[in-house]
Amino acid sequence: MPTIALLNQSGEKIKDLELSASIFGIEEINQQVVYDVVNCQRAAMRQGTHDTKGRSEVRGGGRKPWRQKGTGRARQGSTRAPQWVGGGVVFGPTPRSYSFKLNKKVKQLGLKNVLSYKVKENQLIAVEAIKFEEIKTKNFVKFLADIKAEGKTMVVCSPEELTAEAVLSASNIAGCFLAPVNNASVYEILCFKNLVLTQGAIAYYEEELK
Repeated sequence: MPTIALLNQSGEKIKDLELSASIFGIEEINQQVVYDVVNCQRAAMRQGTHDTKGRSEVRGGGRKPWRQKGTGRARQGSTRAPQWVGGGVVFGPTPRSYSFKLNKKVKQLGLKNVLSYKVKENQLIAVEAIKFEEIKTKNFVKFLADIKAEGKTMVVCSPEELTAEAVLSASNIAGCFLAPVNNASVYEILCFKNLVLTQGAIAYYEEELK
């Protein structure tokens, strides 16, 4: 069972926290599962609003450009056929959703693998809780410095800890992202070097992913 130091908001160690081995202690990371989950999440992020006009949607072309026979030219039915300049596009992209279904257990396994990877690489920082009384960026910067979170950092907390003071204090910090535990994706976690979890977020994962 992996253990990690639990820090307070000032960066002082409170105790050693035991983590669930099935969630934070997977030895062999399944890269294929992580890839599938990230691919699914990135596909769902695509807007899919691209659109081209087919020959039935392009304006004009109602009259036959010349008669069928006797001109020596190839027969044509419309100036909006795909081979004409200004004509419709053949098999062009149309609005659609790129999202696809992935089994719930596969999504959970992908999250477990990423959390275990962060523990394995010493990129996981456990904090007892976060609480900010006022909206000040320097307070959040000090918090990151105290817990020694250097570089791009994602802070995941319980929904109760995601107050307006915390969100607005972190919003102007480059390379920092604050997210509720029930909305943190595998793709987002992998985008950041450090992962900071509050004790409430750890408890949520151990309850939901067991």
